Amino acid sequence: MKAVLLDCDSLGPTDLDLGALLALPVDWAIYPDTSPDEVSERIADADIVLTNKAPITALSLSQASRLKMISIMATGTNAVDLQAAAQYQVAVCNAVKYGTGSVVQHVWALILALTTKLTDCQRAAVDGTWQQSSLFCLLDFPVEELQGKVLGIVGAGELGCAVAKVAEAFGLEVIYAALPGREYADQQRVELKAFLGRADIVSLHCPLTDETVNLIDDAELALMKPSAILINTARGGVVNEVALKQALLKGEIAGAGVDVLTNEPPREGNPLLDNRIPNLSVTPHCAWVARQSRQRLVDQTVENLRAFLQGEPLLRAVL
Repeated sequence: MKAVLLDCDSLGPTDLDLGALLALPVDWAIYPDTSPDEVSERIADADIVLTNKAPITALSLSQASRLKMISIMATGTNAVDLQAAAQYQVAVCNAVKYGTGSVVQHVWALILALTTKLTDCQRAAVDGTWQQSSLFCLLDFPVEELQGKVLGIVGAGELGCAVAKVAEAFGLEVIYAALPGREYADQQRVELKAFLGRADIVSLHCPLTDETVNLIDDAELALMKPSAILINTARGGVVNEVALKQALLKGEIAGAGVDVLTNEPPREGNPLLDNRIPNLSVTPHCAWVARQSRQRLVDQTVENLRAFLQGEPLLRAVL
């Protein structure tokens, strides 16, 4: 049985234990990376395919007559045409909850960096501004405590709730957004317009779907407080990047921290990769990359494949 790993480098494998994965009773074909144009050829004779972001389209599936199982090395399933996979009776699994700790600490790193003006303070400490001060400290960058502020969470799944748990330690009130067209039976939700007007910090943790594309656009940014900050560790397409840039340049919101962009890796001309934008922290989709998180991802992938190979019910089945 042949197994193909399309984008091994996405795991950052040099500091991981891949022993259990490589010991599975399959013939491995492992590629560091695979472009969209290379997918069809590489999976044509595969029984099992592993992918993180390498796209598996309906065309690729139609040409992979032996394919029986796809294990997505991520939680999001956007990389696989699930409708086509169902048509060709290909089982699909993913990985879940492996990166919660890593993402949560990154969310709070962004929140704290923005609310404490960390970048501004660091710059002032080394560019001579502090040395020229007549006071022992610099008071150039106003900072307010988080205690008593309102954290608004969009997406109350595993990640959103874990971020909320940390918020309790800072004395923040937590509210959850009710997205248009959905009904909720669990947490008390606040209608999106009212939610955006109340929150001092808006943190996005929703999947990218047809309903959430550009969920935060010009109109939504205009509803936020001028003192509010926006955090996006969900998916780049949830936020209109041009609208966010303009809101920051005009001072319509106080700051933003983003770990995801619409196109990754970004190309020249991305609206948010502009040094002129004030109070913006951009990180290169690395919220999830703590070593422990990546190892859990590998371990879950092994569990998925082992269950399939042994004819057992599939773990974390998407299809």
